[in-house]
Amino acid sequence: MRLKAVHTYPVKGCHRLDHDDARVEPWGLAGDRRWMVVDADGVGVTQREVAGLVRLRAVVGDGVLTLRADGRPDLDVPEPTAPEPVGVRTFSNRKLRVPALPAGPAADAWLGELLGRPVRLVHLARPTRHIPAADRTHDTGDEVSFADAYPLLLATTASLTALNDWLAEAGEPPVPMTRFRPNLVVDGASAWAEDDWTGRTLRVGGVRFRAAGPCDRCVVTTTDQETGVRGKEPLRALARHRSVQQKVLFGLNLVPEGTGRVSVGDEVVVD
Repeated sequence: MRLKAVHTYPVKGCHRLDHDDARVEPWGLAGDRRWMVVDADGVGVTQREVAGLVRLRAVVGDGVLTLRADGRPDLDVPEPTAPEPVGVRTFSNRKLRVPALPAGPAADAWLGELLGRPVRLVHLARPTRHIPAADRTHDTGDEVSFADAYPLLLATTASLTALNDWLAEAGEPPVPMTRFRPNLVVDGASAWAEDDWTGRTLRVGGVRFRAAGPCDRCVVTTTDQETGVRGKEPLRALARHRSVQQKVLFGLNLVPEGTGRVSVGDEVVVD
């Protein structure tokens, strides 16, 4: 098996960045989901509520986040160092608030105009726990980005092919891998092989990861990641074929067991 693609999402819910390689840190890939848009209550605003986040094409620089969108002027947002942190939650039902630094009124206004609602942009200067250890069979540890549940998501090309075969049988068009917003895409595995990797160790190049179980999917998978247009698939097909305990599954959650770099073309080994 080989690593086929590497992606990060600088602002939670934004358009992806494609990479030839990336540094693996304890909380995930460098630059991945360290920023988040929040509402007035400090709760994350994601594509679940605002599909228009796909228009945001944020780019990470040296201490600067550049906000970009078609028809809008770029805005450079320095990583904030003050004022005092504010407590935010990735979702309204999360028990733990994490301290994040406000990016400031210029970023808030830029994003508010883009999304058509009052929002704030915050930066996670110090990745920290936002999911109690008891809430997960495979604990994420004390250092986590603004990711939904686990530091990284892996998907396989063979599983996507199998899903698209089901869609074709139902008379529906295929969907691209981008619908699932993975960090790592693996080629050369058999379809749904990742179901058997839970609890095992994966080596991607020289970096080890713990497979923390399958990822349950939501309405974001029905959102075209280029246009923001939302449909019914592939969630209906997954519900028919990949439903377990009232969850529809695609992809595999990972927790880093070390640091280093991963590169497209790296060998992927399951121990």
